[in-house]
This record gives sequence, structure tokens and C-alpha cells, in this order.
Amino acid sequence: MPRHLNNARILMYSHDTFGLGHLRRCRTIAHSLVENYRGVQVLIISGATIAGAFDYRARVDFVKIPSVIKLHNGDYTSMDQHIDLAETLKMRHSSIRHTAESFEPDIFIVDKEPLGLRGEVEDTLVYLKTKGTRLVLGLRDVMDAPHLLKAEWERHDTLRKIGQLYDDVWVYGPPEFHDPLEGLDAPASVRKKMHFVGFLQRKVTSGAVPETDADEDYLLVTTGGGGDGADLVRDVIAAYQADPALTYKTVIVLGPYMPAEQRAVFTEACKDDPRLEVIEFDNRMEDRIAGAKAVIAMGGYNTYCEILSFDKPALIVPRTQPREEQLIRATRGAELGLVDMLSADDSADATKFAAAIKALWERDPPSVTAPGLQMEGLPHIGEIVEGWMKNKGRHLAIAQG
Repeated sequence: MPRHLNNARILMYSHDTFGLGHLRRCRTIAHSLVENYRGVQVLIISGATIAGAFDYRARVDFVKIPSVIKLHNGDYTSMDQHIDLAETLKMRHSSIRHTAESFEPDIFIVDKEPLGLRGEVEDTLVYLKTKGTRLVLGLRDVMDAPHLLKAEWERHDTLRKIGQLYDDVWVYGPPEFHDPLEGLDAPASVRKKMHFVGFLQRKVTSGAVPETDADEDYLLVTTGGGGDGADLVRDVIAAYQADPALTYKTVIVLGPYMPAEQRAVFTEACKDDPRLEVIEFDNRMEDRIAGAKAVIAMGGYNTYCEILSFDKPALIVPRTQPREEQLIRATRGAELGLVDMLSADDSADATKFAAAIKALWERDPPSVTAPGLQMEGLPHIGEIVEGWMKNKGRHLAIAQG
């Protein structure tokens, strides 16, 4: 039965310049909090172009800020080509600050980017600190290769500012899996604030059966947002074309950010193959993964949590540009026996990929190959938030008394 937290206001920030991972992670945490605690209100600030395509539970809402897209070379551009990037960033900064002032949150959770895109959240963090808001930085289990993250953060003095501005740093994974600050000279002021909460467990969102025939086992191929997923889809299709012995029903989810030209090419390539079903986007990927016999993916954080939550055999083909996050996560997952991994070079070999798909179909789930993994992130976050809010209530009662 949900417990009560009196009028707890939680603001979340998701910069969302590439893919869907940040928004989906924030949404997962928000839904867990409102499901388990009456009186909690969550507002998510998001730059995702399709933030409105997802369902939100009661007491969870979002504020859409102008979208900025991260290009493959690491540069940014405005989603609206008629608006200058500097002007777009100025509007985002203003919207974030105004939302924080109006919402007056008890807790502000920033996803992954400590200072926001191009520093757009720093001013709001300073402001909220003067108001007594609890400031939380949420980090993925893996951020990037240490040398890349170090160079990026040194340019902006990020580690010092984390220690100065934030009250807590949540790591969305267990400590034995990976340290996101590994290889960085993180000061004690940051280390003492780090709390490894665990992976964020997912569940079926609606109980509905996906449109794929429920009586037929299927392999699910997912590219996440799809902006950089064309190579994986191309290689899956090539493996099926090269090996008629691959008879498994396969559902390929292209992702909403895959360019239209690529979507059209892949849809055309699969239209006469009864083994391959192509869909562009599903806002309830939890249901798709829960219904699959096995999963092929690039290995972003959310997909990884879904694979483990629903105990699905998985083959990860990680990208290595512009970040090495997926490669590091897949390598560690393979070491622990949680998933199988195939390099991009090997996936481009249709014969090798076909063999890997056949092996995946027969693979045991993670609960057999790596038993004992606990998905504890959401309960831990709830306990932390409950403790803060009750403590704040006691202090308020004393002050008013």
C-alpha cells in the first residue's frame, strides 16, 4: 500500500540531445515514486522531441524545453534550423530557471550531465541551493572511457563543481558492476556523496500483449532511439538474407530518431520476408522485451535494465562512437555472464552474425548464467527520498513549534 509523503515536490532534468535514454530513466524513477508514495508530485524538464509520446502516471508531468540535437561528431544543432543554437540554448536556460522558481521543488534530480547541456543548469543549481532544495546528480553505471570523460570534465571544472553544488550523487548500478568515475581523480567531497543505488528494475507497463502473435516466440532487435542504430539493423537483415536456416520470427524496432531514408530502406528490405517484422517505434518497449524470447541490442542503459528485469538472453552489439559507454557495459556484462557480446566488425560478417543469433536462441537467461543479481535501484531511491522528506518534516515542525 502506498505510503504518504506530504506534498513532496521533485523536479527532474533530462537534457535529451541524443536518443531516449535520459527521459526514459527519469520517467521510470518518477513513476516508481508516485506509485509508492501518496502526496509526491514529479515534474520532468526534458529536451526530447517526443517527450509527449509517452504515457505519464497521475502526479507526473513534463515541461518541454527547445530541442537540441547532438551530431555524430559531438557538435550540437538546434532542432529548428531557423533558430540559432545560441538563441535556443538561451531559451532552454531561461525555461529551466523559471520552472524551478515556479515549482519550488524539495528535491532536484539532474540526470547524467552535472551542469546541464553547455552549463545550462548551473545557475539553477546555485539558486535552488539557496532555497534549501536537496540537489541530486544521477549517474549511469557507465559514463564513458575514463580518458574521454576526464578531458570533458576538466574543461568545465566539473568534479569540483559537483562537490560544491550537489548534496548527493546516485549511481544507477551496483558497486561491483562498474564505477562510473573509475580512472578519474575524484575528490573526497564527491566520493563521500556517492551512493550506488543499484540497477533500475522495469515492469510491464500495461499488461497488454504486443501486436506480435503471443503464441509465437520472437527475437527482438532494438536500437533504442535509433539515431545511431542503422548498422545493427543492416547487419541483422544481412544475416537473415545470408542464412535461410535462421527461421526465427524477428521483430525489429527501428527507433524514432532513425533518419527517414534509412527507415524506408529497411522497411523495403524486409517487406517480403515473413521472418522479419519492422516497426518504427513503441512507447512501451517494456512490453516488447517482456514478451520476447531473446534480445539483440546495442546495450544502452535502459535496454540493459529491461533485459535483466525480464531475464532475457541477450546479444549486445555495442557502438563505440562518440562514447565508449556501451562497449564498457557490454564487456563487463559479458565478463559476469549476464549477456553475450559481438563486436561491430563481427556483426558486419553475415555468417558470424547468423551463428551468434542461433547461439542466442539457445542461450540460458541471466538468472541461470549469472544468478544473484539484485535489481534494487527503485526501492533504494524511494527509501532515500522518504527519509529526506520525513526528516525535513520534523525540522519544519520544530521550527514552527
